[in-house]
Amino acid sequence: MGKIKAHELREKKTSDLLQQLDNFRTELSQLRVSKVSGQGGPSKLSKIKVIRKSIARVLTVYNEKRRNALKKASLKSKFIPLDLRKKQTRAIRRSLSKHWANKKTVKQQKKESYYPLRKYALKA
Repeated sequence: MGKIKAHELREKKTSDLLQQLDNFRTELSQLRVSKVSGQGGPSKLSKIKVIRKSIARVLTVYNEKRRNALKKASLKSKFIPLDLRKKQTRAIRRSLSKHWANKKTVKQQKKESYYPLRKYALKA
């Protein structure tokens, strides 16, 4: 098994992706064993990098598919899973929403109605 393209992986089912991932991992372990034992020539050593990148590609496509399925499933529900929410910063996530930040107490509303902002017209 060699280098594989991401667009080819996107066409496969998740079960096939997991099976291919398992194949790549076993091949990688065999290559590492041959590296330690000294049997592998330069071609085998260079193949380790290709296999590692292929594993990363398969995992990326698999996670993309999983996240997309989660997004579709969470469209109907009220809450969004934590890993699908916007990251932002901790302070922004903790801050009040615009709705709650603009809320006023009854006392504040009365004060504003009794003493509205005064407007002055200046003569030029």
